[in-house]
Amino acid sequence: QCQLSGLWRNDQDSLMEISELRNNGDFQGKYLTRVTLSGGCAHASPLKGAQQQPSEGGWPTFAFTVHWDKFSNATTAFVGQCFVDAGGKETLTTMWLLREAVGSLKEDWKATR
Repeated sequence: QCQLSGLWRNDQDSLMEISELRNNGDFQGKYLTRVTLSGGCAHASPLKGAQQQPSEGGWPTFAFTVHWDKFSNATTAFVGQCFVDAGGKETLTTMWLLREAVGSLKEDWKATR
C-alpha cells in the first residue's frame, strides 16, 4: 500500500513533506522547491491536499495546492497517483498547473503554466 505521509524528493531535487494523513484523506505539509520563477532562494511553503482512497487493488490518487510563501505571487495545483513497484519502492506521478498573478485581464493569457 502507498503511504503519502513522509518525505518525498523529485527529479529536480525539490522536497515535499506530508506531515499527517487524516482518516478522511486530508493532508498537509510543506514543499521546498529548487525551481523558482524569480531565480531566487526558495523557502518552505505550505501545502494542503486530499487523497482519494482506492478501491481494492488500486493505487490512491491525490491532489494538493502549494501557496508559494514569501518569494512568489503564485499558487500551484498538483494532481497525481501513488504506485508501489515489485520491490516495494513508492513513486508519486504528478502533473501541475502554476498560476502567477498578473496585473490585468488582458495579461490573463500568460498567467498559467
